[in-house]
Amino acid sequence: MRLIIDAHLDLAYNALHFNRDQTEELALINQREAGLTDGKARGTACVNLPEMRRGKIAVCLATVLSRAKREVQPKPGAFRLDIDFGTQHMAYASAQGHLAYYRTLQRQGELQPIQTAADLREHWDRWQKDESPDLPIGYILAMEGADPIVEPEDVDLWWEDGLRSLILAHYGKGHYSEGTGCEGGLTEKGKRLLPELDRLGMILDLTHTTDRSFDEAMDQFSGPVMASHSNCRALAHNQRQFNDEQIATLIDRGAVIGVAFDAWMITENWVRGESTPEGLKIAAIVDHIDHYCQLAGNANHVAIGSDLDGGFGAEQRPSDLHSIADLQQLDEILSSRGYSDDDIDKILHGNWMNFFLKHLPAK
Repeated sequence: MRLIIDAHLDLAYNALHFNRDQTEELALINQREAGLTDGKARGTACVNLPEMRRGKIAVCLATVLSRAKREVQPKPGAFRLDIDFGTQHMAYASAQGHLAYYRTLQRQGELQPIQTAADLREHWDRWQKDESPDLPIGYILAMEGADPIVEPEDVDLWWEDGLRSLILAHYGKGHYSEGTGCEGGLTEKGKRLLPELDRLGMILDLTHTTDRSFDEAMDQFSGPVMASHSNCRALAHNQRQFNDEQIATLIDRGAVIGVAFDAWMITENWVRGESTPEGLKIAAIVDHIDHYCQLAGNANHVAIGSDLDGGFGAEQRPSDLHSIADLQQLDEILSSRGYSDDDIDKILHGNWMNFFLKHLPAK
């Protein structure tokens, strides 16, 4: 089995909002949720640490995720699934809770923080040489939506906490940028944040940006850019995905783009809450991989950013994906499509390895 790097997993969100113990067996996690009706994803989790180990997912980007939206009121009885808080100070405290969860798992030997290129090399070498079934999973701390950064200058505090990549907005209007579902661009705070990211060497993740904020960020930010979990608008035509011009811009900047396994991002005409995944298979994601490779002229810019258990479950993922370990099916599928062993290695881990070895602090 090939080692895998997954560039987007909401591990702490699932633990603290869905009440899922990420160290438990998957069947037990889903058994505990039997009968719960506060979310469609209940009882169909596919991500936990044991399944990540079984699938040889040696490294992931693990998120902190919280938004500040005073106008949003939690749904009755479902607050634990909610990520919207009244102020940025509250969003900061919630995101710090996510970080505290990762640090607890570190102390238990379940996770290994990766903050530098040296950390990544050491961790990767261990996974290549050690066949132990309980190796810690390496994680690079990522932020999905910048609202937990109360003021642009506060990004230094997060850098000291180990944060290494950042998405400006999530869904809706954020304090630094508008995001998925909106049409606007960067806010004044967002324009002040970009130089701070550049100064630190923070990686800017363009996932969830609007077309306008994408253009503005790419014009104003000179540091490293990536897209952790985004698919191709040519194959799933909605604003959440990248159009070909944006993809070309990312490739020109040396970015890597992770393909996501959320069904509405994979296939055309998916209606969330109405469409069902029968007939949708893991192989469909390779169409997006192919599209990225055709635009690049090589396999050097596409990788995995699964977003599995990212607020959805079996109702909105490929029907043959029951566990995150099923990402290993990509090896055979890519080979059947004519990809070489070298290119398969690039897609499953090599492109992310090269990107982070280049852009994480050396030591």
